[in-house]
Amino acid sequence: MPSNEKPGEKPGFRFPSAFTILFALIVLVAILTWIIPAGQYERVASEALGKDVPVAGSYAATEANPQGFFDVILAPIAGFYDPVEYVARAIDVSLFVLIIGGFIGVVTATGAIDAGIARAMVRLKGRENWMIPFLMALFAAGGTTYGMAEETLAFYVLLIPVMIAAKYDALTAVAVILLGAGVGVLGSTINAFSTVIASDAAGVTFADGLVLRLIILGLCWVVTVAFVMRYAARVRADPTKSLVYDKKDANEAHFLAETPAEAADFTGLHKIVLILFALTFGVMIWGVSIGGWWMAEMSGLFLAAAILIGIVARLGEGKLVESFVNGARDLLGVALIIGLARGIVVIMDAGMITDTILHAAETSVADLPETAFILVIYWIEVGLSFFVPSTSGLAVLSMPILAPVADFAGVKRELVVTAFATASGMVNLITPTSAVVMGGLAIGRVPYERWLRFVWPLLVALTLIVMAALALATMLEGTPT
Repeated sequence: MPSNEKPGEKPGFRFPSAFTILFALIVLVAILTWIIPAGQYERVASEALGKDVPVAGSYAATEANPQGFFDVILAPIAGFYDPVEYVARAIDVSLFVLIIGGFIGVVTATGAIDAGIARAMVRLKGRENWMIPFLMALFAAGGTTYGMAEETLAFYVLLIPVMIAAKYDALTAVAVILLGAGVGVLGSTINAFSTVIASDAAGVTFADGLVLRLIILGLCWVVTVAFVMRYAARVRADPTKSLVYDKKDANEAHFLAETPAEAADFTGLHKIVLILFALTFGVMIWGVSIGGWWMAEMSGLFLAAAILIGIVARLGEGKLVESFVNGARDLLGVALIIGLARGIVVIMDAGMITDTILHAAETSVADLPETAFILVIYWIEVGLSFFVPSTSGLAVLSMPILAPVADFAGVKRELVVTAFATASGMVNLITPTSAVVMGGLAIGRVPYERWLRFVWPLLVALTLIVMAALALATMLEGTPT
């Protein structure tokens, strides 16, 4: 009889779902609020950041507020609508995901996606592997310049069918997007939501340390692309090497309504629909990078585009609505995961332990020599990033505290900024507290433990690159003037 076991699992063991993992983390953090002393830093208004920032050396114990059973139950609910520094509310991101699902449902109902994939596979025959570096370069450019994160959720449902039709797997598509944009954020050169905010909070300009970040970005991108291409080539040569091979038939049935050989002719209507489809994504990128758009505007764009495409394709009112609702239904689980992930931060803040953890970090690096200081700062930011997955939120929280300590250690503050940016970017490739990570994996139907199994060798390589770069830069630059 064929085995129903999943790759990497022991007989009788079933790795918990993303929902269970996230809820368990909420419970764990709630338990920590009973153990870790409560405390807070004083905060002052920052004109540069437009926010209140903590004051170094001002930490003081405060009255404990341990989180109980009802707090745990309410945390996922509060996670949807509680505001977080510089981050869209989870309810906004979740609504965006649902509308993206509806939009894709309408486009799929026209038959244009399947016909377009079939035509693309004919044109790319023998050159499919070049999609990977090209697309990862585009996503990395978005990550390093404006912190492309939640916006990537719109691309999974577009890229996964293409990769599956090219004889790769869903994990390859997820890796191209998540690692492509993620390595860009890791090497944030001029990212306004990471490096710029962190530099302002640290009292330096974002141009300081730019050369080092460009070097880190280049090295990490090359290694990441090579890693993904090697896996993709192995899967294409032997599909059983896929880490999601047991989901191959189900994924093909879900993401490909028809096989490329059976797809309908590529008609003029299909071309018009795909032009509108591509223009929608182009307008989204323009709106986010130049027009100041965020979740509400992007959601409105995809809603309007879905209606327009339905009218152009003459779907009729009934089929248009049905296709939109069915598409949104497919991503409902993703929307719920996003709110659940945000609930962890809600518990930490309500339990008054966030500043206590930061204070422990501040005191732990006070007397370290230069190279040891910058490497410990990196690992402190790694730890903090698991609890505060927002790069901008962590920058506002940690830089006003940790950057001044660098002066006493003889380390330039821009190196602390770079250590923060690389650490936050690294963790946000895997952290279950990130809605982008868990949402992307959920859309791609890639179990969380399979993603960890896939990505851990790359994380080791990237970590060694970053640590070597930070250590070498610290030794070369010496004491600040």
